[in-house]
Amino acid sequence: MADAGAEKKVYTLEEVSGHNHARDCWLIIGGKVYDVTKFLEDHPGGDEVLLSATGKDATDDFEDVGHSTSARSMMDDYLVGDIDPSSFPDKPTFQPAKQAAYNHDKSSEFLIKILQFVVPLAILALAIAVRFLTKNEDVKKIE
Repeated sequence: MADAGAEKKVYTLEEVSGHNHARDCWLIIGGKVYDVTKFLEDHPGGDEVLLSATGKDATDDFEDVGHSTSARSMMDDYLVGDIDPSSFPDKPTFQPAKQAAYNHDKSSEFLIKILQFVVPLAILALAIAVRFLTKNEDVKKIE
């Protein structure tokens, strides 16, 4: 439990991340650092929920659950300091996928359209030729 008269210490993410097991469990919630080791056994959601929130900013996890006002007031008992926000890694920025440059030359487009027409015709012509040749062989066999 934090001493009300003591000055709050500022911790880095790296320092807090080292407190990530059942014998030493710290959480970062709302820019504050809490030592919840003594609360693990009493936590209504179980200790695994708290342990899985170590080493990161657990504010969203905490808020998503919808804790009661009494739960929020209990947090003061476990406060050990503040977190240094500059110790968090930069969030990746969204970069759209690179698109192929616009092709002003329409010749490749024209070639594709011609091939789409010519290839099926060639297959049809080949099928007719095979049929014609096999039909002529059948006629010769009969004679």
